[in-house]
Amino acid sequence: MNWTDWRAEFPILQRTNYLNSCSLGALSHRALGRVAQFHDDWHNLGAAAWYSIWIGRLAELRARVARMIGAADSELALAASTSAALSVVASAFDYDARPRVIVVDIDFPTVAYQWMVRPGIELVRIPSDDGVVIDPERVADAIDDRTAVVALSHVFFTTGGIQQTQPIARAARHHGAFFLLDAYQSAGQVPIDVTTLGCDALVTGPLKWLLGGPGLAYLYVRDEWLRQLRPTITGWFAARDQFAFDSQHFAFKDDARRFELGTPALPTVHAALGGQEIIDDIGVAAIRARNRELTEHLLGRLADAGLRVRGARHPEQRSALVMVAHDDPPGAVARLTAERVIVDYRPGYVRVSPHFYNTAEELDQFVAVLTGGTRA
Repeated sequence: MNWTDWRAEFPILQRTNYLNSCSLGALSHRALGRVAQFHDDWHNLGAAAWYSIWIGRLAELRARVARMIGAADSELALAASTSAALSVVASAFDYDARPRVIVVDIDFPTVAYQWMVRPGIELVRIPSDDGVVIDPERVADAIDDRTAVVALSHVFFTTGGIQQTQPIARAARHHGAFFLLDAYQSAGQVPIDVTTLGCDALVTGPLKWLLGGPGLAYLYVRDEWLRQLRPTITGWFAARDQFAFDSQHFAFKDDARRFELGTPALPTVHAALGGQEIIDDIGVAAIRARNRELTEHLLGRLADAGLRVRGARHPEQRSALVMVAHDDPPGAVARLTAERVIVDYRPGYVRVSPHFYNTAEELDQFVAVLTGGTRA
C-alpha cells in the first residue's frame, strides 16, 4: 500500500498537519462526491428520490457497516447519534425485574448518563486499576441475575486503550444480561468482529475514523435479542409497514430497523457512504497496521522528548489515540493550531490521533511544536 497516494483524497491535508481524527475524520473528495450526488437527486427528482434511490442508499450503508463488523444486514440500524441509539435500546428493558446496570469509571459520559437519569436504576461503576482500561474479570464478577445491562467502550476516549471483552461477554451470557459496547472510538481504526467480541449490541458511527462526518450513528443488535426487545421510544422508521402511514395500528419491523426513529440525515448518510467506501477499499486490518506503525513512531519521539503519555503498556492494546500529559493543554493546542498542527485536548492531556493518511514527518512536526519549536 502506497499510503502517500491517499493524501490527495483529503483536501485538509494540503492545508494543515491534521492529527485529530479521533474528534473528526478528514473529509474526502469521495464523500463530497456522494453528497453532490444527493443534491443532484434532490434537484432532479425531489421527493421521488426517496422511493427510487434514497431508501436503497440507506440499505447500502447498513450493509457496508454490517459487513465491516461481521454482522448480518438485518442486525444493523441507523440512528441520529450514540445518545439516540442508547436511548432506544435502554427503553426496552424491565428494570423492575433487573434493576442493575454496570458501567465503568473511565468511559465517555454518555454511556453512564443514559441510566443515571432513569428512576429505579441501581448503577454500578467499576473502577479502572491502571486508569487506561478495565480489568474484565472485575466487570464479570459484578454481573449477576439482577443485571439488565453491562455497557462500556471498546476503546476509551481518554486513554486509547483497547478493552478486552470476552470474560465480560461470557458472564453476561451466563446471567442473561445484555452486553453493549460503545465502539465509536474504535470502528475504522481497530478491526471489529461482533461474534469474537461477544457483545449483544454495539454502537458506532461515521464521525471519527470512518470519515463520514457528524449526525449519524450505527446500532448493531444481535439477532437473538432482536425480537425480545420492544423499545418504548420509537418512530415511523421502526414500523413494519412504514409507508402505510397507519396511525391506528403499530407493529415493529422484524429486524434491527425496529430501533430506528425518524428520517435519517441524508447528507450525512451520503458522506458516510463515501468515507465507508474508502475504509472498505483499504480494509480495517491494513489501517490498523498502518496506524500502529504511526503510533509507535509517535510514542518513540515523545519518549525521546521526555514527555509522559497516558496509555496501554502493550502495543496490541494501544489504538491510534495518544494522550500526552501537559500543564496547559488548551494553551498547547492553541500554539499548535497557530502553526497549522491540528490536535485536541482533554483535561490534563493533549490528544493526538494519527490516521492512515498521516506521515511520520507530520508526527515529528507535532512533537517539535509541542516542545517549543516551530513547524518546518
